[in-house]
Amino acid sequence: MNVIFNKQPFIEVKGYENNHSWEGYEQIIDVLKLNLKAIEKDKKIIAFDFYPGVRVNEILQNIIKEIPYTSLIYTDEAVFCSSEFVTDKIKDHMTEDRVFGVMSHYQFKDFIDGRKLEAVRKQIENAEGVIIIYGVAAGLIIKPDIHIYLDLARWEIQQRYRSGELPNWKHNNYNEDILRKYKRGFFFEWRMADRYKKEHFDAFDYILDTNLKAAPRMITAKSFLAGLERATTQPFSVVPFFDPGVWGGQWMKGVCDLDRNLENFAWCFNCVPEENSLLLKVGEVVVEVPSINLVFRYPKALLGEKVHARFGTEFPIRFDFLDTMEGENLSLQVHPLTEYIQESFGMHYTQDESYYMLDAKKDAHVYLGVKTGTTKEKFFSDLIKAQEGEIEFSVEKYINKIPAKKHDHFLIPAGTAHCSGADSMVLEISSTPFIFTFKLWDWGRLGLDGKPRPIHMTHGSKVLQFDRDTEWTMDHLVNQIQTINEGDGWREERTGLHDIQFIETRRHWFSVPVLHDTNGEVNVLNLVEGEQAIVESPEDKFEPFIVNYAETFIVPAAVGRYAIRPYGASVGKEIATIKAYVRF
Repeated sequence: MNVIFNKQPFIEVKGYENNHSWEGYEQIIDVLKLNLKAIEKDKKIIAFDFYPGVRVNEILQNIIKEIPYTSLIYTDEAVFCSSEFVTDKIKDHMTEDRVFGVMSHYQFKDFIDGRKLEAVRKQIENAEGVIIIYGVAAGLIIKPDIHIYLDLARWEIQQRYRSGELPNWKHNNYNEDILRKYKRGFFFEWRMADRYKKEHFDAFDYILDTNLKAAPRMITAKSFLAGLERATTQPFSVVPFFDPGVWGGQWMKGVCDLDRNLENFAWCFNCVPEENSLLLKVGEVVVEVPSINLVFRYPKALLGEKVHARFGTEFPIRFDFLDTMEGENLSLQVHPLTEYIQESFGMHYTQDESYYMLDAKKDAHVYLGVKTGTTKEKFFSDLIKAQEGEIEFSVEKYINKIPAKKHDHFLIPAGTAHCSGADSMVLEISSTPFIFTFKLWDWGRLGLDGKPRPIHMTHGSKVLQFDRDTEWTMDHLVNQIQTINEGDGWREERTGLHDIQFIETRRHWFSVPVLHDTNGEVNVLNLVEGEQAIVESPEDKFEPFIVNYAETFIVPAAVGRYAIRPYGASVGKEIATIKAYVRF
């Protein structure tokens, strides 16, 4: 194919071209100094409010210290309790497990030392001149005259964890196991930071993008909120990110134009708003913000009233890629049942999923469901012996090995044993509780960090459903495709998901324009066949949106009607999209 996968999609924020965006330390310092000069008060307070993970020293040395001040207050030291206090308070949420914790309910105020806070407020009361407050939750100290929020994407935080550059908030665990660092972020500090951010959107004057080292970019909060609102009126894509893995393949290198020198790419997360970013172009400056900000700020316009009522400010549909082309099998795994994830981890819903085969080699296959006659006792007995090195575990003895070809769709309700085999390219369509995968067998491999990959035998034994045997699997989970409607040049098919899963998927084959309607709830689509398509509004409510092969895009609930037709080299050819939405 000649089209290039768009790895930097952006939303243009119109009407804010002048005096709403700045790039580089010098421009940012100049505009902040001008703002301070315009404040006609003896005491001027400026707050640099950090999301946990911001490079504190970079901001301190290159921006804060370039602004003349009389008092400098760093929140982590000035008002928060000790690291030991924080770690002890959250220990029940962190658990001893390497991967899984329990969702915490804490807020930043729960970790502020009241005596310290009182002392800092007295210091501010008695001070004159420019007072700078910087650090996490700086807005809780006192209402500032200028409030800058420093944000960054969840994916970038993970990279900093991995490199050893970044510890968790209120911790010195620079070199701790990445899985344990991620666990603390996921179950504790990100929850708390997101609650704070949601409550303070209207208080911010500026948003400072701190994703790139030594390349800060800042926009006004007005243009930021306008950009988020604009996103709810049109189709858009979040910024995909790609990651290697022990089983990773080679397909995405070519199709997505990735670095050929790296050994492999295993994952692409291209619609996981809590992890992905959104690019907003304000004037000539493009800023990167967490796409979950959009869910937080405009949940009804994005998700729709029914989806928002059911899921709150969570984006329930996840699209990602699993590339095993010229790679290896994924780990054999199972996801928790809803009751189990609620009672064990404090999550509202579980990770139901499916494998849509974007591509597959001749001998590709998936492992799905237990073989008829398999008993729980024998299955887990052999798994335990294999983990202890006593025997070689035979996946094919216990799990159905099913041939897979391009455009097959395999449904995987929680509790079903599964994994993709080698030489396939999977578009995983699922719900989004992120990390709740219980590995049962990993073919004896080590992770990229050289450590054994975690196996979750105890959790798995409590949720694996042995009544999902060969006959049930073939009758309910493999290519449950039904033609729903068709006309001249188009056909709509229902491909899943299973009746106990809340996501509905519809595939359209078409060589002519096809009309869609969000019906008041968010749609997520991927172009699974054909070089290009164009998405248009029948009422000209949004500018035409071009999508390339394998790209995922979101159509907000507020969009309503939209049409998709072949574009560019695909004109006159049959192409296909798959669409997911919440089933009510």
